[in-house]
Amino acid sequence: MNADVRVEAASALPVLVRDPDELAALAPAWRDLAAATGASYFATPDWVLSWTETLGTEAAGGRPVVAVWRGADGGPEAIVPLLDARQALHPRLPAGARCLTVLGSGAGAADHCGFAVSPQRADDVRAWFAAAARRHTLWLPNLDAETGAAFVPPGARLVERTACPTMPADPERIGSARFRKDLRHYGRRLAAEGVEFRFVGPTGVDEKLFDRLLDLHALRQAAIGRATTFDASRKAFHLALMDRSGPGRGPCALVADGPDGPVGVLYGFLWGETFSYYQTGWDPSYARLSLGTVLVAETVAAVKAEGAAVFDFLRGAEEYKYRFGAVDRHDTTWLAGRGLSRVLLEGRVAAKAAQTRRAAHHRHEPVPER
Repeated sequence: MNADVRVEAASALPVLVRDPDELAALAPAWRDLAAATGASYFATPDWVLSWTETLGTEAAGGRPVVAVWRGADGGPEAIVPLLDARQALHPRLPAGARCLTVLGSGAGAADHCGFAVSPQRADDVRAWFAAAARRHTLWLPNLDAETGAAFVPPGARLVERTACPTMPADPERIGSARFRKDLRHYGRRLAAEGVEFRFVGPTGVDEKLFDRLLDLHALRQAAIGRATTFDASRKAFHLALMDRSGPGRGPCALVADGPDGPVGVLYGFLWGETFSYYQTGWDPSYARLSLGTVLVAETVAAVKAEGAAVFDFLRGAEEYKYRFGAVDRHDTTWLAGRGLSRVLLEGRVAAKAAQTRRAAHHRHEPVPER
């Protein structure tokens, strides 16, 4: 596929940037634009460029293409990072379907994907996506409602609607009064066993702490018999995120220290007024004291002190999130464009939907909302 997508002369054309050095030079202004337009951490250059450097090669034949619209002063007014790559169709079909997708999505599990677009450039970006869809297949996953789905071209098909529960970053608004009482009870019991909590802010998370998180996460997953992709293969990516962090933005962690070192770590990202809860790990021997639940509550209090107003649980409708008082916001995934790749991806979507229906039938559960 030729990723040099062009639009009609009546529409403003972006400059397409591929060179890594040019992208790195663009990062400070890109970060400012993302903050000004309300884009999530997953749409910042911190995430996108770290992903490109460390995980992007997992996309067979993937080539980044970042569309940049500039203003009269030369500064960026809209930045749309895409990847010309192949989407897997089935483990037995390694070739996949060629398409344009969101750069930074896929491996790494980005939610609230979107683009840093100033209001005066919104129509130009919509026109550019519409032109792209007339020539190519677009796979646009996990889009934020305002900064992503707002630019989906006409004729796109809604493929999936994913719950991403959020709550105020306020310990006084956690769950019910009974739930808060239980949290205080378990907090006192943990303290009696020598467990103390501390917050490690952006620029403070290091490789040693991340390695401990991986170890604790593996212990917890083994205890509940669940597989995970959050392992050493993702380490380089998260170290790159740490390198790009700054005051008030980037990886941070709530650590539960036991008598012999950390027994629990909750890891996430601060960006603007939002903390995004990404991953956790804790020693299963503390399950009787609800360490995992207390870790979340302690993090809510810690990030409020850091200036956060929103605690974002990210994707997944696990029951415990709603016990904390979270309510759903939704990301959406879209398929647009034309050609054989769209047909192949339509088939993958249909197969996944059928599998979901069969699984729900066997469990006697309703089919998830899409």
